[in-house]
Amino acid sequence: MLQAIVTELGPWSWWVVGLLLLGAELIMPGVFLVWIGLGAIVTGTISLAVWGAPYWGWQIQLLVFAALAVVATLLGRRFLSGSRDETDEPLLNQRGASLVGRTATLKDPITEGRGRIHLDGTYWPVTGPDLPSGSRVKIVSSHGGDLTVDAA
Repeated sequence: MLQAIVTELGPWSWWVVGLLLLGAELIMPGVFLVWIGLGAIVTGTISLAVWGAPYWGWQIQLLVFAALAVVATLLGRRFLSGSRDETDEPLLNQRGASLVGRTATLKDPITEGRGRIHLDGTYWPVTGPDLPSGSRVKIVSSHGGDLTVDAA
């Protein structure tokens, strides 16, 4: 059945696949199927030009489609990742990173490299040199939810 559809549509079958992928992107947003759909549409455009050629078998068409989909995905990622605008709040939604440089008092002593501080109403796990409870520490870096501290 699928072979009959492809045979009947000819080079337009790539356009149908491409448009179906673009439509699927609307249902499952994530800006990934767009690039694969564009690869299918470009393959369809090439197929319109060379459909009757003996070298343009389904194997070559699939290879061209795969290569175009990979190239389109890589170019799309580069295009979209470079469009980030500078912001006046670079640490927005990065609460741990916004704490770097601040000082706090240890609530739990740092033993075996692990302890805890209380800062801005939140308890934070910290790593650093062994220090007793009540010591003043300075936050030097943030890794996920863990803060690295040194004696202040």
